[in-house]
Parts: sequence; C-alpha cells; structure tokens
Amino acid sequence: MSVKQIAIYGKGGIGKSTTAAHISAALSTLGYRVMQIGCDPKSDSTNTLRGGKFIPTVLDRLRQRKKVQLGEIIHEGFNGILTIEAGGPEPGVGCAGRGILTAINMIKEHGAFEQYKPDIVIYDVLGDVVCGGFAAPVREGIADQIYTVSSADYMAIYAANNLFKGIRKYSKSGGALLGGIIGNSITSQEEEEILMDFAERTRTKVIDFVPRSKTVRICELQGKTVIECAPESEQAKIYQRLAKKIIENEDHDTPTPMELEELQEWAAERSKKLVHY
Repeated sequence: MSVKQIAIYGKGGIGKSTTAAHISAALSTLGYRVMQIGCDPKSDSTNTLRGGKFIPTVLDRLRQRKKVQLGEIIHEGFNGILTIEAGGPEPGVGCAGRGILTAINMIKEHGAFEQYKPDIVIYDVLGDVVCGGFAAPVREGIADQIYTVSSADYMAIYAANNLFKGIRKYSKSGGALLGGIIGNSITSQEEEEILMDFAERTRTKVIDFVPRSKTVRICELQGKTVIECAPESEQAKIYQRLAKKIIENEDHDTPTPMELEELQEWAAERSKKLVHY
C-alpha cells in the first residue's frame, strides 16, 4: 500500500498530541508500520511513545552541524513506531513553524519513506493558527486527510473553525482536505451535541468522541499511552476504535467555516440551550 499521511491539528492544550500518540500506538497494534512526526515547537508529541523520554529534534541537530543523517533524527518507540520531533527555534529567535518545513524537506531529500517504509505517517501540528510552517500539511497537500481535535469549549471550536478557513482557502490549489473532527475530553451528551451541531453548520462530521479519562493521566505520568500501559482498559478500546475509523475513512471534504459574527451568534444560541446549575 502507498503511504497514508494524516495531519492532526488542534488548539494548544486540547489533547492533540495525546490523541495523535494514541492513534499511532493503536494503529501499530493493528499491524501497521507507523511514523509520527511532532510538529509542535514544544517537541513533546512523541514522549508517551518513548517512555517519557525526549528525543533530539531536527532543528537541534542542525544547530549542532549542517549535515545530519536520518538515523540521528528518527528514533524507534513503542511497538516499532518511528518518531521524529521537528523542534522549534531558540527562545525569542526565528519562526516557530520553521521546524516543520525543515523536517519535511529533510524527509523528502533523504528518502525517509523509501528507507523506513511506513504504512502511515501521523503529523501532530499546532492548530491555534494556520500560518507559516504550521500550514504546510494543509497548503501543500502533504497530508491525505486533516483531522482537528476539539472539545466543546468555544476557543477550541474557534480554532477548528480557523483551520477550516485554511482548508477551504487551499483546497482549490491541491491542498489537503478534511477527514473530520475528533471530539476530545467529552464528559456529557450536551458537549457531544455542541460538536455535532458545529459539524453540521460547517458541513463536516465528528468521526468519534473520546471521553476525559483518569487512565490516560495515570499512563502519561509513566510516559506511556494507555495502549501500552492499560491495553485492556475501556479507554484503550476507544482509541483502537478511533484508529480503525481513521484508517477506514475515505472522506476528503472541504468544510464550510462560519464567519466570526456567525460563529459568535451560533455560540450565543448554543449557550441558551445548555442546562445551568
């Protein structure tokens, strides 16, 4: 099979990296050779795939010397998952998205996919804004599908709506299209309904809901995903279900984002329907 490339976006702190790592771990247990590329300047995307250990980033290595080999930036983690961290600039210097562009170019130039032969590549991308390097998987059509991780909170939905604007902008020039919304940290039916309504308004879909879980927190403190740490848990089964839905999903949609005033009006309408305690 050809390499399937998936980009996962989401507002900072929404659980995007946790979700990406669990999808990678779940896919690896299904027999796929997975590569996860952390595209967040914090460089912590792959920690739970490597026992909590940080790995040298692409930009770290390039700051040390000009010529870098693939073996210096690609490290094997849980169940053979290949992990890469793009990294960010030194504090206060340069563009935060530069690491993504540098990592992508290095992977292409050195033939990483041909050498390591992954079936699936997961890009974990900061999604508060879609600009510069962070927009590369969308703008350049690198990913076959884009997913956005969102809770039912307004700012998470606001970030998702901004991502949809970027997808719509670049879709006509060969940019990547949307696979769907992953609802994360969902604790009630009301929250599910908010995301379902947002998906309907923007002409997309929620591919699955992931509840908030103490098991995830316990396993992360051990530097592991629940797929490794608690494979028989209900939360592990949820991530396995999500991974199967993603690998089987063939949808490539151009969403219809709301304009800011429309989004604010929608949010005000939704607030009136909530139960106040």
